[in-house]
Amino acid sequence: MSQIFHPSTNTISRVSIFGGAALLVALVAAMAAINESSYVTEVGVARSQPIPFSHKHHVGDDGIDCRYCHTSVEESSFAGIPPTKTCMNCHTQIWADSPILEPVRESFRTGKSIQWTRVHNLPGFVYFDHSIHVHKGVGCSTCHGRVDQMPLMWRENTLYMDWCLECHREPERFVRPREYVFSMDYLPPADQLALGRKLVREYKIQKLTSCSTCHR
Repeated sequence: MSQIFHPSTNTISRVSIFGGAALLVALVAAMAAINESSYVTEVGVARSQPIPFSHKHHVGDDGIDCRYCHTSVEESSFAGIPPTKTCMNCHTQIWADSPILEPVRESFRTGKSIQWTRVHNLPGFVYFDHSIHVHKGVGCSTCHGRVDQMPLMWRENTLYMDWCLECHREPERFVRPREYVFSMDYLPPADQLALGRKLVREYKIQKLTSCSTCHR
């Protein structure tokens, strides 16, 4: 009986199998890379706003503390978006007639809130509490970056689960003394791990990595 398949078929089949597997691995790797890219995460992408509010000017140049605008960050899960009245505390006197601030004045006159574009917006299935992290010594800049250097606000970190777990697994690498939580220019000391371990004990920080910690 004559041979049905040419001997080269064995080679072709092996190449097809291994080639298909390699292609699958490459596709998965490409999808993972895209998922981590700024195109998806929007890390480093400045967000346009109804008014070009500059954290660099207000925080970096004028030295306004985070808590002046984000008033609930120490007591609430939500940091808070400042009402227009907070803006007008200064801008009734400073740049009071600036055309660029007309949307602020209109909001103040009408009581209609400015529709800001959210920069950080966690999914509904994720629970996050700002106050807990603040009281445990997690600095604003650890998550939000150097906002005092941002003319327009952008996302500094992905906020993906693996990024959050870096801190939850080893909080001693990231925590700082509470008095420096709102300091934008804070630099970790050379002995950060020694300081971190001390603060972990002092602030009673637990290494919470169970799913129910954030997914409730």
